Amino acid sequence: MNKVIFACVHNAGRSQMAAAFFNVMADPDRARATSAGTQPAERVHPEVLETMREIGIDLGEAKPRLLTDALAEDAQWLITMGCGEACPHVKGLKREDWPLEDPKGRSVQQVERIRDEVAARVADLLEREGWMRAG
Repeated sequence: MNKVIFACVHNAGRSQMAAAFFNVMADPDRARATSAGTQPAERVHPEVLETMREIGIDLGEAKPRLLTDALAEDAQWLITMGCGEACPHVKGLKREDWPLEDPKGRSVQQVERIRDEVAARVADLLEREGWMRAG
């Protein structure tokens, strides 16, 4: 089983969207994702909840959480969300950084654009690694 961690500072936007898309699109027997942050927020950004709900993904129960060594111990990938120097680093994991805008406080149209870019990047990763869900 391949485990991917999507991480940003607050774990309240981009990383939550990425993990949700990944777990919807990935073959559950080959890969799964989680998300975390270095300074988790109190809750997922409301504008993120709304734009994900528009496409049928409910993040209402999602809670930002801290990226810990225990969370990362069985992971193979760490994908950071354009947080620059504040991005976490976990030794031994394959790493990519996706330079994505933070959706916090953005207009619905801006958050939808960020959401769609996250979905496209997740689909690309799944295709490259051969983890896409069949059908």
